[in-house]
Amino acid sequence: MALYLVQHGKSLPKDVDPDQGLSDEGIAETKRIADVARGYQIKVSLIRQSGKKRARQTAEIYADTLNPAGGVEVVSGLKPLDDVTTFAASLDAAANTMLVGHLPFMERMVSFLVTGSADNPIFRFQNSGMVCLDQDSESGSWVIVWTLMPSIG
Repeated sequence: MALYLVQHGKSLPKDVDPDQGLSDEGIAETKRIADVARGYQIKVSLIRQSGKKRARQTAEIYADTLNPAGGVEVVSGLKPLDDVTTFAASLDAAANTMLVGHLPFMERMVSFLVTGSADNPIFRFQNSGMVCLDQDSESGSWVIVWTLMPSIG
């Protein structure tokens, strides 16, 4: 069982799209990472996204590729500056949920879950990238199991 955290794909500048939807590069990278996840037979039961256009488009690409039984839903609490501690209290590793959101929220969430402090950076996301976390059933501690990123180096 796992929790998947995804930063939205690369978006268009506000002067091109005021809602900052995904760029062609963002769409392509998100599709590529989603295809890799499908190749590894990643099972996602539900995708939750922030409601911003770029997060919605990223979530839809992942959903089209991974076919979560619960589909995609908009939830509050995933915006860039939302409180990770509040949202973390609602997480269930057994649910195989994917969260699609923004920086700095996603990096702060990983830090909070793994170290107990949202202010102690331990991982740098890339647009369209995914981090898989799991929670130890006995200790309740979260660990990073693996990551998929569009580029290395």
